[in-house]
Amino acid sequence: MKQKILVVDDEPEAVELVEFNLKQAGYAVTTADDGAEALKKARSQSPDLIVLDVMLPEMDGFEICKTLRLDPATARVPILMLTAKAAEIDRVLGLELGADDYLTKPFSPRELLLRIKKILARGQAVEKPADQLRFGDLTIDIPRHIASWKNKPVELTATEFKLLTLLAQRAGRVQSRDHLLRDVWEYDSLIDTRTVDTHMRRLREKLGAASKHLDTVRGVGYRFVE
Repeated sequence: MKQKILVVDDEPEAVELVEFNLKQAGYAVTTADDGAEALKKARSQSPDLIVLDVMLPEMDGFEICKTLRLDPATARVPILMLTAKAAEIDRVLGLELGADDYLTKPFSPRELLLRIKKILARGQAVEKPADQLRFGDLTIDIPRHIASWKNKPVELTATEFKLLTLLAQRAGRVQSRDHLLRDVWEYDSLIDTRTVDTHMRRLREKLGAASKHLDTVRGVGYRFVE
């Protein structure tokens, strides 16, 4: 079965370019040109990934992203923001609101496909030495892609889940930001290390009391402590 991608953009030329390249790569594509339609299709069609423009009429991409993340039905759908807003503050805001990646226009269709492939791969089962990892009240169920604290599920995106799982599998060992970019995002230089910090901050907020397991090693990176 083809993986489904929802493309949200109000520029017909941009939609046509993205849709053509995605279909050529073997994906099933649906489109939306405003926030209301995007939210409706995201909830009814359960896409595997959403390509989301920021500058949209009535409801911008940041608000759409925030709404999707607050809805349990769409909270874990990967989001790639594709936009002409290239300022660092916009990129950081998009990531903090829950986007998994951020690509600016004009863009290379090949890079777009690469990033989509990487994001979707992160949503698949992570290679693991065990199906479940337990650390006190924190449980990470790898096949089911569920992290829970005191038996209560924690809503995480695919990227956040992989980040938590990788750190837990390497408990006690410091992971540098560069290593996390390579092993979680699978990029060498396409995004900078601040992306790691943004995702770690969001992961800690979602984990609440369970974030005690995530330790910052100043000047180096992060470590999972048991």
